[in-house]
Amino acid sequence: MRRLLFVVMISFGLMAANSYTQWFKPINDVFETIILPIHWVANIPARVSRWSSFRVADSADLQMENTRLAQENLIHRGQIQRMADLAAENLRLRLLLNATELFLDSVLVTEVIGVSPTPRRHTLVIDRGSEDGAYVGQPLLDAEGLMGQIISVYDSHSIALLITDSSHAIPVQVLRNGLRSIAEGTSNYNRLRLRFISSTADIRAGDSLVSSGLGERFPPGYPVGKVIAVTQVLGANFVDVEVEPTAQIDRSKHLLLVFTLDDVGVPGSLQ
Repeated sequence: MRRLLFVVMISFGLMAANSYTQWFKPINDVFETIILPIHWVANIPARVSRWSSFRVADSADLQMENTRLAQENLIHRGQIQRMADLAAENLRLRLLLNATELFLDSVLVTEVIGVSPTPRRHTLVIDRGSEDGAYVGQPLLDAEGLMGQIISVYDSHSIALLITDSSHAIPVQVLRNGLRSIAEGTSNYNRLRLRFISSTADIRAGDSLVSSGLGERFPPGYPVGKVIAVTQVLGANFVDVEVEPTAQIDRSKHLLLVFTLDDVGVPGSLQ
């Protein structure tokens, strides 16, 4: 008991001396230097734990941020694509509106809503029908030239036969000199051919063809195509003439239905 009391008194004395004097400062400095690495080692688990928590949280945040940015990028790219489509559509509509200034007939804008599933049958379904005044035989064109004619009419839609269909033929004339012929479809969206062109006829590559108005089905003067090749067939009395359609047969989406005006000024049939 006396020893314990003695130790306690000495401890209090040393503490008081350490608190109120500078006697033990050199010793404290030595001990602090010795103990510092021990404290650093002892704190490693806590630091590792905090670092791991930070890294996990940071990685999760980065992953969420990357996901969000990827989604936003996809949305923006989709919007840009739609804007490009709208810009192209506006351009096509402006071309149509500009084209109508060249026409003496009344026109109605229509849109392609279907195409023939058979490659050899060149037909389109448009979103105008008898309710809009469409009729069988009515000419159809895009911003560049003649596309075809209506062959079936329903209440809200119609079916058009394209000039490139193998069963279609249209009277044409060469714009340069008035030479008349018949342009036939070939079941190729990029080709027409002319029938019964004499080998002595004045026709050459680059000539523009327009509708002649013969047959009273198509009004005269509408662009049909351009001659791209004139081939002399050995021993034949006629030449083989290939024509590229002026209209964008397999690409145009917005088209025009053409009406002719009767004496009263009401759209009527061409027949």
